[in-house]
Amino acid sequence: MLRIVGAIYLSYLGIKLFVRAFAGTSAHSTAEPVLQEHKGGDGSLWLRRGLLTNLLNPKIGVFYLSFLPQFIPPGVQVWSFSIFLALIHAAEGLLWFLLLTNATERLSSWLKQRRVVMAIDSAMGAIFIGFGLKLTFEKAR
Repeated sequence: MLRIVGAIYLSYLGIKLFVRAFAGTSAHSTAEPVLQEHKGGDGSLWLRRGLLTNLLNPKIGVFYLSFLPQFIPPGVQVWSFSIFLALIHAAEGLLWFLLLTNATERLSSWLKQRRVVMAIDSAMGAIFIGFGLKLTFEKAR
């Protein structure tokens, strides 16, 4: 059931990206109308989107359950050391996203061009729809 819900969600995101990519009329206009929807007040919308995306993606849980235990040394409390390793992973992710944000901020004038936004949105839409279809037609194991 989780696989099907995830497939539906990925397909929904892909279709939404396609619609947004081709909704503009002028190839020379900037992406301000597209970017307006990303501006938000308190960030609760982004928190809900991120939470929904992570809850529908069980790979992080599988990663923590299968990969991290091999790094727990003998004689330590498993629960507390596992939390410690998960915090290290979260800190690395935070550093990566800070670097990524800083890099994209410097490229923002190029990334705001309508042509670039259309290319990125349509490519990501196709990828999301492809993943959704793959999940839909994949046999349950």
